[in-house]
Amino acid sequence: MARFWLGGYAAGAGGIASGISTLVAGDVDSESAGGPLSFGGEVAAASGSPSWISAHPTLDVVYAALEGAGSVQAYRRTGEFSFAPLGTAVEAGESVCHVAVAPNGLSLIASCWSDGRVVRMSLDAAGRPSSPTLGAPAADPYALNASQEPQPDPGADLAQATRALRAAAGSEFSHLIPDHDGPIDNVPGVEQVPADAPGVAASRPSRTHQAAFVRDGLIATTDMGLDLVRFWRMVDSQLQFVQQVVLPLGSGPRHMVWHPSGHLYVVAELSCEIFALAPDITGKWRLVAGSQLGAGTLPGDTAAELAPSRDGEFLYAGVRGSNTLATIRVRGAGDALAPVAVVEAGVNWPRHHVVVRDTLVVAGQFSNDIASLTLDTRTGVPSAVRHRVEAPSPTCLLAAR
Repeated sequence: MARFWLGGYAAGAGGIASGISTLVAGDVDSESAGGPLSFGGEVAAASGSPSWISAHPTLDVVYAALEGAGSVQAYRRTGEFSFAPLGTAVEAGESVCHVAVAPNGLSLIASCWSDGRVVRMSLDAAGRPSSPTLGAPAADPYALNASQEPQPDPGADLAQATRALRAAAGSEFSHLIPDHDGPIDNVPGVEQVPADAPGVAASRPSRTHQAAFVRDGLIATTDMGLDLVRFWRMVDSQLQFVQQVVLPLGSGPRHMVWHPSGHLYVVAELSCEIFALAPDITGKWRLVAGSQLGAGTLPGDTAAELAPSRDGEFLYAGVRGSNTLATIRVRGAGDALAPVAVVEAGVNWPRHHVVVRDTLVVAGQFSNDIASLTLDTRTGVPSAVRHRVEAPSPTCLLAAR
């Protein structure tokens, strides 16, 4: 049996959830989540749409991104099926949509979709958040190519610096500048769109969507609006920018998973692709591979969550619109990705999903339900829906301890 805490959208965001609720998957005497699903009702009232929830690594405390309120609220567990607010909500930014808690339990990172903020908050001994500080804002790496004018960026990496040097050198001498601005070129499975292609906007908003604690204190964040994965370190309780990796124009990187191979996999919401990032011998992160999610995706589809199989051999991406699940196989040393299959998710708008042993549990935001599908241990592909239960506008599934 597996138990989950559920985040969801409230009426203000077009949903019907009124707080954090609970779900039980599988039989009581089983380690699998493949048995019947049971919705347990609300465990904490939460106004402002708790669209994402994360757990403290050691305390019985969870953190909700109150997307509609633009704040982060901590909740302390008070019983088997109850939570109470821990302190007051802390302002993060417009449409805060994700919270990642540091492995040491001393801080969290909140990601804000509407204003692009990356926000660090301190956590005290009880797990209470406070003292929000902002990371440096992102700049559009493609704006320079479009305007041929250097753009200020507090976190410009080598690629962006190279483009600035070329622009300053002019056409006569630009060929003398070493080619460090093309990490996307010649990467397997990755096709770049020219920055001056028709339809490229002159000004694009920053839209941060997720943070992930990668390894050795390194933090990665996605920026859907500017096609960036940015890397940070914590220095004196502040976020210090380290570097950024530029992904193909218009791809819209959304969520990431860390893999035992040392690769960071990123699912792109807008282009329905998956990318592999890895550090080179100097520690500089690069884009090393990419792939479409599969032939079953349709124009207008948007990718949502990315989750690994138990053994890390497969990755599963939810696709909204066609309402499918894409299976991707990890090959080689983790630096090769191959689409396997795209199957029906069994829910409307598969916003989030998790893998529990041999079972994939999927949250259907628009169908107001949760479904479970069995994973084929040989092919890795999910089967048809085995169990289903109604749940209010679910957007996040957090495994309960």
